[in-house]
Amino acid sequence: MEQDLPGGVRLIVGVDESPASRWALAWAIGAARLHRMALVAVHVSRAPVHPFPEALPVQTAVRTSEEARCGEVITGVFEDVAGGVPDDLTTALVARVGDPGYHLVDLAREGDLLVLGRGRRGLLSRIFLPSTSMYCARHARTTVVIVQQPTPPDDPEMSGARSRRFWTRRHP
Repeated sequence: MEQDLPGGVRLIVGVDESPASRWALAWAIGAARLHRMALVAVHVSRAPVHPFPEALPVQTAVRTSEEARCGEVITGVFEDVAGGVPDDLTTALVARVGDPGYHLVDLAREGDLLVLGRGRRGLLSRIFLPSTSMYCARHARTTVVIVQQPTPPDDPEMSGARSRRFWTRRHP
């Protein structure tokens, strides 16, 4: 699922199923409206692929099905964030298979704006999966905006009556 990419200055946003990606997409939609830029939503699947997919007929089928799933992910995230793909924006949806950082940097030209979400990851995730946002920040030839997932607010203080009810049990 790859549409013709719009010309001119574009806002490219990396999309996946993470909460940080949803925040980045919401920010990107607002910025694209504000600056009247074309919005390019990209989802890259990390599915393992053979370097020469023509060599194995199964690889072509795997790539095709994975790209279709990527398209479903993009439209699903748009549904969650904005109620669907915004009609007031020039929007392109791009699905790729491979390394997300490489493909995002490859799509971004000089003058474009590359937007990525950055969530909280555990130690094992940081060790075994490289950070896409850090890769893009190091290698992109364009402006990179990294949207941090906000921290959840602390629970409000409970009133004295409510806290007593919580800790004491009433026996029938």
